[in-house]
Amino acid sequence: MSTMAVSGGRAGKMSSEQRMVIFASSLGTVFEWYDFYIYGTLGPFLAKYFFSNVPPNVGFIFALLAFAAGFAVRPFGALIFGRIGDMIGRKYTFLVTMSLMGIGTFFIGLLPGYATIGIIAPILLIALRLVQGLALGGEYGGAAIYVAEHAPRDKRGFYTSWIQTTATLGLFMALLLILGIRTAMGEAAFGDWGWRVPFLLSAILLAVSIWIRLRLNESPLFQQMVKEGKTSKRPLSEAFGQWSNLKIAILALLGATAGEAVVWYGGQFYALFFLTQTIKVNAVTAQIMIATALALGTAGFILFGWLSDKIGRKPIMMAGFALAALTYFPIFQGITHFANPKLEAALAASPITVTADPSTCSFQFKATGTETFTTDCDKIKAALVGLSANYTNVEAPKGTPASVKIGNDTLTGPAATPAAIANAVKAHGYPAAADPNEINWPMTVLLLTILVIYVTMVYGPIAAWLVELFPTRIRYSGLSLPYHIGNGWFGGFLPATVFAIVAATGNIYSGLWYPIIVACMSFVVALIFLPETKDRDITRM
Repeated sequence: MSTMAVSGGRAGKMSSEQRMVIFASSLGTVFEWYDFYIYGTLGPFLAKYFFSNVPPNVGFIFALLAFAAGFAVRPFGALIFGRIGDMIGRKYTFLVTMSLMGIGTFFIGLLPGYATIGIIAPILLIALRLVQGLALGGEYGGAAIYVAEHAPRDKRGFYTSWIQTTATLGLFMALLLILGIRTAMGEAAFGDWGWRVPFLLSAILLAVSIWIRLRLNESPLFQQMVKEGKTSKRPLSEAFGQWSNLKIAILALLGATAGEAVVWYGGQFYALFFLTQTIKVNAVTAQIMIATALALGTAGFILFGWLSDKIGRKPIMMAGFALAALTYFPIFQGITHFANPKLEAALAASPITVTADPSTCSFQFKATGTETFTTDCDKIKAALVGLSANYTNVEAPKGTPASVKIGNDTLTGPAATPAAIANAVKAHGYPAAADPNEINWPMTVLLLTILVIYVTMVYGPIAAWLVELFPTRIRYSGLSLPYHIGNGWFGGFLPATVFAIVAATGNIYSGLWYPIIVACMSFVVALIFLPETKDRDITRM
C-alpha cells in the first residue's frame, strides 16, 4: 500500500497549504457553531415572535423544543453526510453542510412571525432548525478529518486542536456580537427588530467561508483512495454492520464522546445556565463572565492538542474526565459562594421540607420542553427549583395532600401556589436575584475558567483520537455518528436531565451527578478498552 508523506511522515515547519487547510476548516466550523449558538442565546425573542399565540412561558418552552430538535437530529446528519463524505469526498461534503447551516440561519432572520403568517411561522422555524441540526451533524467530522489527513503524523493533535477551538470561539463570537448590538441599539429596538441582525449577518460569514473553502483541494488520502479504487461503496454498512468497526464506534461513544460532551456542556452551557437560572445572576453579567472565562481558557485547546502529540490523547482526556468528576461539586458550590453569597446563606439557614405521597411525584424530565406536570407535589417542587431553594423529601401515606414547610410556614395542596411559595421563600432570606455589588468577579471568573480548562482537556485531543480510531474508507461515517450521539444527546439533553435530578432530590447541586457519572463511565471505558493512537498510521484504508 502506498502512503502519503503529508500525513504519514514527520515534517518540520507548517507549510502555507497546511495553514490554509487549518484556517479554512476552522473558519467554516466557527461560523457553523456561531449559527447554532445565536439561536440558543436569542430563544426568548424567538418565543415572543414565533409562538405569540400561547402564554409567554409556554412560548419559551416551544422555542426550546425547536432548539432541542436541532440536537436530536444531529446523529441523522452524521449518517447522511458521513456516507456522502466517505463516497464523494471530504471537501465537497463540508461545503454542503456549511451552506445549509448558513441558509438556515439567514432565513430565520427574515422569517415573518406568528402575527403575520400564523401557524406557518413556527412550522418554518422548526424546519430551519432541523436543517441546521442535520448540517452540524455533518460538518464537524468533515473538518476534523480533512485537517488530520493533511497533518504530519507527529502533529495531528496540534493541527486538529485548532478545529476544537471553533465551538468555543463560535459561542464567544455569538455572545460578544449579541451583547454589542444589544448595547448599541438599546433594549427596545433590539427586542423589536434588532435580534434579527445576528442571524442576517451570517450571510457575510457564509460568503467568506465558502470563498475560502472553494480554494482548497480534496484530502490527499481521499484522492489516493479514489486513485486506487478503494473507496467504500457502502460506508454505513461497513462502518456499523461489521462488528469489528461497530465495536470501535460503541467504545468511542462510551469511552470518549459521551464523557467529552458532558464535561463540555457542563463547563460552558450548564455553567451559564447555573449562573442565570439557579443562582440568579443577571443575564448580561453572566454572559460577560462566561465570555471572559472562554477568552482566558481557549488557548488550552491548542496546548492539550499539542501535548497529546507528545504523551498521547488518552491520558489527557482521562485526566479531564477525572478532574471534572472530582471537583464539580466544590467548583459549583464555590461559584454560588462568590456570585450570590446571600443565596448560600439562605440555603444553609432555612431548610425546607416537601411532604407528599410518592405516587403523586413525577421524575420531571423535560426532554422536549412540552411535558406538563400537574400534581400538587410536582407544582411545589418545580416552584422550589425555580427559586433555587433546597428541600428535603418526606414520604407521606397514600392520599395525603402534598405540602411544603418553609421555616414555620406550611402550605398544603392548592394553597401551595407558586406565588405563595415565592413569598414564603423570600421571607426566609432567599434573594430574588444576585446582588451585583456582592459578586466577587475575580474568583467567579477563575472558577469558570477552570471549568473551561477541563473542556479543553477533553475536547482538544478528541478529534485526532477519533480520526485515528477509524480506517480511511469509513472514517467520515465511523467518526461522525458516535461524536454526534455523544454531543447531541448526552450533552444536548444535559440541562433537562439536571433539572429533573434537582427536582427529584431537592438539592440544587445534585444535577451535577449526571455529568459526573457519565465522565466516570468514559474514564473506565477508555482506561480498559480504548487504545492509545497517537503513533498510528492513518493511511490504512
